[in-house]
Amino acid sequence: MSHDTPLLHMICGKIAAGKSTLAKELAKADHTILISEDTWLHALFGDQMAGLQDYVRCAARLRTVLGPHVAQLLQAGSCVVLDFPANTVETRAWMRGILDQSGADHCLHLLAPPDDVCIARMHARTATGDHPFALSEAQFHRVSKHFVPPQPEEGFKILRHDAR
Repeated sequence: MSHDTPLLHMICGKIAAGKSTLAKELAKADHTILISEDTWLHALFGDQMAGLQDYVRCAARLRTVLGPHVAQLLQAGSCVVLDFPANTVETRAWMRGILDQSGADHCLHLLAPPDDVCIARMHARTATGDHPFALSEAQFHRVSKHFVPPQPEEGFKILRHDAR
């Protein structure tokens, strides 16, 4: 995608749906900055994250700090890829706030491979040790219960990606 105006890329998809892979690909574009939730959470709060409640608490703290920063990057003319799971109405509302503050254009990328594909990918990345957080299949299902696909009334420009 090439734009004359700054563009915020947001990505929605379950665990191991391919969000980070897509984020890295999108970030190859000129004047584009990648901001990865997993990287920041691991660096800042890795020793404090033992479960889902810890993730929710730490992710909220991170969003509080990064939201204004992302808006400033967009206002300065950079495109930003948020490798944050845009999987709940609340998280997308936070992202909408960044858009409202910055005036940037946006694209919400939706990845929806079947659960069995996501679970297989999750196990594969856990086996390699390349991901900062390892999850069990039970945790995958627990987190997936909170997944809410974006709805038209949320007002996002949605680009659906076929399963890779």
